[in-house]
Amino acid sequence: MKTTSELQQIDAAHNLHPFTDYKDLNKKGSRVITRAEGVYLWDSEGNKILDGMAGLWCCNIGYGRKELVDAAYQQMLSLPYYNLFFQTTHPPAAELSQILSEVTPNHFNHVFFTNSGSEANDTVVRMVRRYWDLKGKADKTVIISRENAYHGSTMAAASLGGMKPMHAQGGLPIPDIVHIQQPHWFKDGGDSTPDEFGINAAQALETKIIELGENRVAAFIGEPVQGAGGVIIPPATYWPEIQRICDKYGILLIADEVICGFGRMGRWFGSDHFQIKADLMPIAKGLSSGYLPIGGVMVSDRVAGVLIDEGGEFYHGFTYSGHPVACAVATENIRIIKEEKIIENVHDFTAPYLQKRWKELENHPLVGEARSIGFMAALELVKDKNSMECFPESDNVGLICRDACFRSGLVMRSVGDTMVISPPLIFDKSHIDELITLALKSLDLTSEKLQMKN
Repeated sequence: MKTTSELQQIDAAHNLHPFTDYKDLNKKGSRVITRAEGVYLWDSEGNKILDGMAGLWCCNIGYGRKELVDAAYQQMLSLPYYNLFFQTTHPPAAELSQILSEVTPNHFNHVFFTNSGSEANDTVVRMVRRYWDLKGKADKTVIISRENAYHGSTMAAASLGGMKPMHAQGGLPIPDIVHIQQPHWFKDGGDSTPDEFGINAAQALETKIIELGENRVAAFIGEPVQGAGGVIIPPATYWPEIQRICDKYGILLIADEVICGFGRMGRWFGSDHFQIKADLMPIAKGLSSGYLPIGGVMVSDRVAGVLIDEGGEFYHGFTYSGHPVACAVATENIRIIKEEKIIENVHDFTAPYLQKRWKELENHPLVGEARSIGFMAALELVKDKNSMECFPESDNVGLICRDACFRSGLVMRSVGDTMVISPPLIFDKSHIDELITLALKSLDLTSEKLQMKN
């Protein structure tokens, strides 16, 4: 096997990474991960690392599950690839579509397969606009999203997202996508209670609908909990008010379940937790636990009925939509989740324990808030706990803490100065205890680094 240095040199010479400052990375050299088992990773230097991010919010049942490898192998032997074009299907796609209709909320009985969450959200834009066109309301093209939302990085998905640095590259957002405030009480709540803030943040949707004109607004999209934006948990009052507004004006409601789905919140979907009745539901990540790329859009009976009965041909799709091997792996992944009662265990035992231990981190001098829901959590790093004063952006405190985590043997992601986790759903209490110990160590190292800088 090549040495770490050799692999870093090859990587720097040829591999352009996602969301990366290439010049900066090539100075330092990439971190080389060589294997994984259960909830742990190992790098090319032999260091053992606790994966607090389940890869990228996706490896829900952990690494090294031979059942998924066997499912892929057996499917490759019988049908390694075929497409769903030209009025054709195959058993893995048909069977997975039925299984998805069983685990999603009752009014979802159809799925459009994609290969990622980004593609799923591009599909959403096409499907929403096609729906209203078929309903004789072709002017209803505007989709309302939220600031600091993340819905993917392709043209339409990045436009749906509300991250300004992404919009600054490539002339985004595309036309007829607009954004309202996010329900981030810690950052924007001011003197209001969480419940008051939740109502006010949701009512920004109604204000925007009235401003644009009800005849122009097609849909609202939101993640049940904003993941990549910093695990922003909306107040309990937020989603019921969003639902009321969407129902009042008859606009489509899209719940982006790419991160929240398949057990991340201790239920099958975030929509189950918040009792959201969405019209479209993008899915990916935990669908196959990240073992193979697959995504999709769950389509409600309301929307599917129009597309099927009135639609004619829908000019949209991908070469690998419903790839047979990816479908076979996703089916086996869902079987394991069900059979091993992974979601029930998260809901009843490990998530409450994680939330209890995570809250203890709020005692650290750097932490202004420690929030969590299900198997997602965040720490807000602050300069002053009394005033909740934030660090200057130029201090890059989140990146300092992220690097301290890696040195301590923990993957914890930084979103600005917010530190987030999203562990594999198979974490047990000993893994949670280990995570808290490593997180505390990393926070201490961060404090030491900041003192040295000052």
